[in-house]
Amino acid sequence: MKASNKIPSWLKFAAIALLALSVACQSYSMNAADPTATPSVVKASPQVIAPPTTAPPSQLRKTAKSTQLVDLRSVDPTIRLDLRYATTNNFMRRRLYKQPRCLLRAIVAEQLAAVQKDLEADGLGLKMYDCYRPLSVQKQMWKLVPDDRYVANPATGSRHNRGSAVDVTLVDRTGKELTMPTGFDDFTEQAATNYNGASAQAKQNRQQLKDAMTKHGFTPLQTEWWHFDAARWAQFPVLDVPVEAVRQS
Repeated sequence: MKASNKIPSWLKFAAIALLALSVACQSYSMNAADPTATPSVVKASPQVIAPPTTAPPSQLRKTAKSTQLVDLRSVDPTIRLDLRYATTNNFMRRRLYKQPRCLLRAIVAEQLAAVQKDLEADGLGLKMYDCYRPLSVQKQMWKLVPDDRYVANPATGSRHNRGSAVDVTLVDRTGKELTMPTGFDDFTEQAATNYNGASAQAKQNRQQLKDAMTKHGFTPLQTEWWHFDAARWAQFPVLDVPVEAVRQS
């Protein structure tokens, strides 16, 4: 009897599945290596969003917790909030968030709490202007100010869209803001971290904020004295989930 050359259907299916898995893995590897690549956007409610990990099972729970979006007040209620995009007091002149919640990756919130503790020794504290920002809001901002010196291009996503950047200033014990070179969201050269035309007091306060934040791993944005990125921000996916829709476990 002559042998058949026909390939069994189950073998064809297995080959197709392996090919699809290989392509998916290559795509993830490329995006992880290149933070400027077009990001994958998570639109579901991110109760826990953790990147793929090779950590042993005993460490998986800790990894998931560190990447979870949390409300900053649940980590450190002493940090003051003035979330401008939940009000009309912002450059867009309209309310962009339905709730004034400062949401951040848990590991970022914990780092901010460490900054706050250091500042309290000097009778100072932090006040947050913005934290996690949905990608849909980023698109609205870009439409009005398409200048990546001040507003990140939504095509690649902002660090804010990843829950790993903050806009922040310093306050005294009573909550009064310290003098800075400019107000928040000032899109001029005067907002730059190396601007020398400000008063001596404003430059001193700006430097104190920078020193406190960089001590705990944050990186300043050169064009905005108030903006700081958390370390390893690129490991987090871009989110497009409304602030009020984010659940917490």
